[in-house]
Amino acid sequence: MARGKLRIYLGAAPGVGKTYAMLAEAHRRVERGTDCVVAFVEHHGRQRTEVLLHGLEQIRRRDIEYRSAVFAEMDVDAVLERAPAVALVDELAHTNVPGSRNAKRWQDVEELLKAGIDVVSTVNIQHLESLGDVVESITGVRQQETIPDEVARRADQIELVDMSPQALRRRMAHGNIYQSDKVDAALSNYFRPGNLTALRELALLWVADRVDEYLQQYRGEHDISDPWQARERIVVGLTGGPEGRTLIRRASRMAAKGSGSEILAVYIARSDGLTSASPKELAVQRTLVEDLGGTFHHVIGDDIPSALLAFARGVNATQIVLGSSRRKTWQYIYGPGVGATVARESGPDLDVHIVTHEEVAKGRGLPIARGARLSRTRIISGWLAGVGGPALLTLLLHGLENGPGLANDVLLFLFMTVTAALLGGLAPALASAAAGSLLLNYWFTPPTHTLTVQDPENFVAIVIFFAVAVAVASVVDLAARRTHQAARLRAESEILSALAGSVLRGETALDALLDRVRETFAMESVALLERRSDVDPWTCAGSVGPAPVARPDDADVDMPVGDHMALALSGRVLPAEDRRVLGAFAAQAAVVLDRQRLVGEAEAARRLAEGNRIRTALLAAVSHDLRTPLAAIKAAVSSLRSDDVAWSDEDEAELLAAIEDGADRLDHLVGNLLDMSRLQTGTVTPLIREIDLDEVVPMALGGVPEGSVDLDIPETLPMVAVDPGLLERAVANIVENAVKYSPGRERVAVAASSLGERVELRVADRGRGVPDEAKERIFEPFQRYGDAPRGAGVGLGLAVARGFVESMGGTLDAEDTPGGGLTMVLTLTAAPGQVRAGPVSPAHLTS
Repeated sequence: MARGKLRIYLGAAPGVGKTYAMLAEAHRRVERGTDCVVAFVEHHGRQRTEVLLHGLEQIRRRDIEYRSAVFAEMDVDAVLERAPAVALVDELAHTNVPGSRNAKRWQDVEELLKAGIDVVSTVNIQHLESLGDVVESITGVRQQETIPDEVARRADQIELVDMSPQALRRRMAHGNIYQSDKVDAALSNYFRPGNLTALRELALLWVADRVDEYLQQYRGEHDISDPWQARERIVVGLTGGPEGRTLIRRASRMAAKGSGSEILAVYIARSDGLTSASPKELAVQRTLVEDLGGTFHHVIGDDIPSALLAFARGVNATQIVLGSSRRKTWQYIYGPGVGATVARESGPDLDVHIVTHEEVAKGRGLPIARGARLSRTRIISGWLAGVGGPALLTLLLHGLENGPGLANDVLLFLFMTVTAALLGGLAPALASAAAGSLLLNYWFTPPTHTLTVQDPENFVAIVIFFAVAVAVASVVDLAARRTHQAARLRAESEILSALAGSVLRGETALDALLDRVRETFAMESVALLERRSDVDPWTCAGSVGPAPVARPDDADVDMPVGDHMALALSGRVLPAEDRRVLGAFAAQAAVVLDRQRLVGEAEAARRLAEGNRIRTALLAAVSHDLRTPLAAIKAAVSSLRSDDVAWSDEDEAELLAAIEDGADRLDHLVGNLLDMSRLQTGTVTPLIREIDLDEVVPMALGGVPEGSVDLDIPETLPMVAVDPGLLERAVANIVENAVKYSPGRERVAVAASSLGERVELRVADRGRGVPDEAKERIFEPFQRYGDAPRGAGVGLGLAVARGFVESMGGTLDAEDTPGGGLTMVLTLTAAPGQVRAGPVSPAHLTS
């Protein structure tokens, strides 16, 4: 049984009209024939609300005795036994009297929804659990009756019942909310203008966030990647540098200029993890952005500009804030930088702001090379300081008439050795120590210009100098190695974490995984090879990069996966320490390949099952729907050929008309069957050309009775790129279906409009409509909704129409017609160069 749908009327305070709106909707539903009952509604003595209860079926309440008093609660069992289509349940946050079936009324509603009953309910913003502290700080009153936010967020529809504070206070003063003896106290306490304004803002913001969730879901379902500027979202790109605080504050000032703006700070870390930012600085910036009402996001991406733009488009951002580059002038030889690249590739829908700061052009340093403990620049500097430094120091000291003395000379040479160790590590420091020892002995230790040492104290000084120099060099080198190991372990953990995340998310793109392997290990090409047995040749299951190898023996690195599969990499030889992470990638590649094949096999099985279902339905259609017009044709022909009856001219004309009608129906049915078979076999090849809708749509109305359609196709519409024949067949099927289900003399409205690159054709009827859960099912082959009479078709018209529309790059969806009925929305792409500057809407309807 399908779960029922929950609709909530949300208000900022009591008395805004939630219950009144709910009852008014119930009357509208009853008038349309919906089985709607009142499960529990309390009018609280409000006359207008009480009047609306008249004419609605009310389920008896359950009386519960508690502490010598009798209370009336909703009888869940009675509602379930009555099993209406829609039940009205007021005050969703109500706490039931002890002894009731459930402790809270929202739990009662949950049972109704599980039973397939749609529920319409009401709740105030102050009853949401997450807002309890906020409401208490505003009004000074702690709400005891609350509902979990998730209950409200799961609602299928949420409608805000809004009213200005002034109007609500007038209603209170007129006695429309509370009794007269409580009005003054309410107006001077809870219903103060400031309280009501704050509660109203809370309600508006909460509903806006819910609307944003619906919008994100819709954009995801329709694969819409371009930003829709429904609200300002500002993405702040952080590097982990000190300028991040300036950027966050600047974005906050920008957001303050527009109500409802949102700040999203994002730090993008490279997948190797070796150039990561300071965790302490990032923690400070995270705290700052959260204090300013924003959110912090940590994303892994090798291409920083692409990852930043993908994140911005994914959250439907409208602006990006970046800092001016900290690169020095000469460092631009490595590329234009993140800011320039993002500004160039952002497109017209994303504004990019480059903000200056105090760290501009102060340098960021060269990235640490993979596998090296120190950068190339530091190593070269260390050798220069270790070898050239002692020589220059010797020349300087030898040129002095009265030197500083041997003790000071030793300290100066020790300083050069420490400098070499700090810059270049162990090897330059050892070289500096050796060179310094020799130079001290030859130039400054008596007897000079010889390598002998006369005074034992001088010999001890030179030995201590050499020992200290070696110790300092060893400590610096050990620190560099530990730093490198920590960075490497962090890189591996981030890579493995991302890999585990992809496993949990069920990602099945083998090429994407192989491309990530290539980028992570800086390879030229990566291939996943497999073979059936030890004697069979290797075959390539997937590859990325130029010229992938055909055998593992030809690769620079190969990682076996099981007995008959291997990951082969070309470009360079990896160190042994990298094979641990590579093994995890190889295992995941094998899993992804197996998953892809299982998905393919499942799809093949689905197609076979679909084919069997279609064949079964086709046999059923042939056995009945095709035989019906044949039987009518045969009966009319047999009657005309009968010699026993003398038919009048009118009788003969009627029988001939029956033959013609049966032949037309048979031709239509056979045509749809042939079209469906073409779609199933993939032999529909559209011949796309540019044409106006007003040339195609009128021709598609030839099969419907005259005067049954109101047509409005503005002449100012842009041309569309379609196959005219397929479009005509699709529109004809849609219109014929709408006319078939329209009651009485209600006309079907066919109207076209355009917005941007889209041209929409809407076909609206006033029939009974289709529930949301059945809107996709009516597009399946051999499906007829509801009580469609036999002989009304084999249920292929809409399936054929959608197939033709999708083959031309368009979409066909079903929506509810306001006021009742069903609207088919056919969306096409405007021809290149035909996009209008503004929207084109139907201006009038013509019969």
